[in-house]
Amino acid sequence: MSDPAPRRKLAAILAADAVNFSLMMGTNEDRTLKNLKVCRAITDESIQNNHGRIFHTAGDSVIAEFASPVDAVVAAVEFQKILKERNLTCDPEDVMQFRVGLNLGDIIIEGDNLYGEGINIAARIEATAEAGGISVSHKFYEEVNRKLDLNFESMGEQSLKNISQMVVTYRVNLGQSSPVNQSAAVVAAHQPIDLSVISDAKPPSIAVLPFTNMSGDPEQEYFADGITEDIITNLSTWKTFPVISRNSSFTYKGKVVNMKQLGKELGVSFAVEGSIRKSGNRVRITAQLINTIDDQHLWSEKWDRNLDDIFEVQDEISIAIAAKVSPAITGKLQEQLNKKPPANMNAWELYLKGLSEYNNRQKTDGQDAGLDKAKEFLEKSIEVDPSYADAYSLLAQCHTAELIQNISKDGKQTLQNMFDLAKKAESLDQVNLKALSVLGMYYFFKAEYALHAEYFQKLLKSNPSAPEGHTGLGVNKMVNGDFSASLELMKKGIELSPFDPEIQHMYAGIGLSNMGLKNYQESLNAIDTCLSKIKAGNFIGFKTAALAYLDRMDEAGEYLNMYLSMRPAMKTEKDFRRLMWGDSEITTILFEGLLKAGWKPEA
Repeated sequence: MSDPAPRRKLAAILAADAVNFSLMMGTNEDRTLKNLKVCRAITDESIQNNHGRIFHTAGDSVIAEFASPVDAVVAAVEFQKILKERNLTCDPEDVMQFRVGLNLGDIIIEGDNLYGEGINIAARIEATAEAGGISVSHKFYEEVNRKLDLNFESMGEQSLKNISQMVVTYRVNLGQSSPVNQSAAVVAAHQPIDLSVISDAKPPSIAVLPFTNMSGDPEQEYFADGITEDIITNLSTWKTFPVISRNSSFTYKGKVVNMKQLGKELGVSFAVEGSIRKSGNRVRITAQLINTIDDQHLWSEKWDRNLDDIFEVQDEISIAIAAKVSPAITGKLQEQLNKKPPANMNAWELYLKGLSEYNNRQKTDGQDAGLDKAKEFLEKSIEVDPSYADAYSLLAQCHTAELIQNISKDGKQTLQNMFDLAKKAESLDQVNLKALSVLGMYYFFKAEYALHAEYFQKLLKSNPSAPEGHTGLGVNKMVNGDFSASLELMKKGIELSPFDPEIQHMYAGIGLSNMGLKNYQESLNAIDTCLSKIKAGNFIGFKTAALAYLDRMDEAGEYLNMYLSMRPAMKTEKDFRRLMWGDSEITTILFEGLLKAGWKPEA
């Protein structure tokens, strides 16, 4: 209950409003209000995160009080920088700038209202600030100048409207501000994320760790894992920062994680962790964003919702995290996160169970019980909701796995199943990532490499952080003899998923690309990494060729014998090319390496 008796106190006041707001409203009201909403979300969050209280808003203006002037100026600098980043990336018609005035003065508190000259001066100083800038009073400057490593420029005495005395003001030079002094470490927690410190050459990347199942029911693991994967997918549609793939981030499932160590291992600047508690038709989700550089918690939130609202919650989490990691957000990017939920929640839960079985299967040749279970769940999901694109695309991936794992008894029919299911998913959702990947693989198996490349390019356009997009396109470049491009794409795939369970295939691509470039030692190093993970016959053949090109003939001969014993049906050059990539340049390079090692194929 508020105190009705007026009282006084000293407070830091922040006043801000949008530049040319009335003019923009006269041009396009809907667009202006939409942009104001986005910008106000940024300003209000910075104010609240730095212990400020907004006590007055009118249209485009905001007035807030802070107990500390340091908190007030940190909040202002933070949101002005974020707004600047946003304005650099959005359409010119969506650019919105704010002026900010800061003052330290005596105010009167009456109930929930604030009055006094301290507030009036802040509002008048704000009017003198430049667009996108911050101006402060002399009293405010005296209080923060020794505590923050910010550059202030004196603007001299100002005659302010309806203020009887002249007021000395200072402009905060945002272009030359640097981090907080070490002596003011308490302020560091409120500093904006300095992306230039985190990465000099590329935007910061982020990993979403598996959310912890807090339901007390091991059967709900699929639910927590599925929510985590949806958040990863949503974040991946933001094109301003890379997102580590599910395959790598899930290697930390069930482990106690040291965030600084995780940052080094995955090469990420930020990590998201959280928990999920599901009970009946209610779900509670908590999430927090952590800076792995200093293990600092930057943001946290909790949601209690009905399951009917779960997709809205996932989008809220994704938007909040993305807004923290990359301030350059626009309305267009936000619209990409509005994923249409399935018509029937039962279909979605069946899909999540199928996804869990697919990801946790044994990946054995000949048969795979986990793959069979995944198909059963997905087929039931489609029966419940025939319009659910994700179920079709994951079922198509299951058929792809059947080909790769030599499970299929009818390769032609399995290939057709892949195509039909993926095309159905694409017809329901044109940017469904799994569908695009499967269609790309379909055309690769058909040796239609132009269409193979087209689909992986579509995938990367929709999701720049998909490692399978980079490696899939890398294989295409390799088969077409563009080994330099292939090498870079394979490296990008590993960067985005450094602990991927299928990473041996990425290293194989690096090995073959280097072989094509005649970097034989680098080729051998990468192929040895493949063999350290799995002793597959094709990798033995790759090593044979690499050793031969390095003139290490005794070793090459040993590996050739091992390779031929694992490929008893391979007798001729035609057999070999059928196992590899036909008449491609890389197949010829490998074939000549085997000849150099001593293979004498039948005519």
